[in-house]
Amino acid sequence: MSTSNPAPTLRTYAFVDRMQPQCAAHIAATSPGDVPLAGMAELYIEMAPGNEVFRAADIALKAAGVRPALQIIEREFGLLEIHSEQQAEVLASGQAVLDSLGMTEADRIRPTIASTQFITNVHPYQAQLLNKWRKGSMLMPGQSLFVMEVAPAAYIAVAANEAEKAASITVIELRAVGRFGRMFLSGTESEVQTARDAAVAALEGMHGREDRR
Repeated sequence: MSTSNPAPTLRTYAFVDRMQPQCAAHIAATSPGDVPLAGMAELYIEMAPGNEVFRAADIALKAAGVRPALQIIEREFGLLEIHSEQQAEVLASGQAVLDSLGMTEADRIRPTIASTQFITNVHPYQAQLLNKWRKGSMLMPGQSLFVMEVAPAAYIAVAANEAEKAASITVIELRAVGRFGRMFLSGTESEVQTARDAAVAALEGMHGREDRR
């Protein structure tokens, strides 16, 4: 019986230069590992098969002064998040992973926006339903709501961080694990529109290869 492993796939390689306060707080509230702080740099690496993330984590943590917030292995993919006060440490750690794989950043899968929803004047009942399972701030009735769905999932963290940089919005929920990543943002109609545009531009500006799965 053959014991050879299939070649790993680099699904996500997403660098965040400066974590915004709400995005950092959301990760800290849901993370099983080291909690990040606003202003830190971070890197998301998503691999397939999922077990490949163990090797990626070992290389990343030994290569530079970074700390992990997430090491998640689910049915199809594995996700690693590392962060540091120093951007150079995060970049060096990520480069060590790429070198070990014989890859470059261009070998990652390019993010694809699967769907977006923009809802104005959210109904009180819909706000209450969303608030029952959100892990971020609460959605207030009458606000505008923007929902984005992205593949691969971890790229949603970049979209949310750029949205928070661009506008005064509230982060309701972020989900960066699985086949699709989702974010829920709220605020005034104009602020949510600005955040939406920033999130879309950030993802559309990222290069990579097509996902052939």
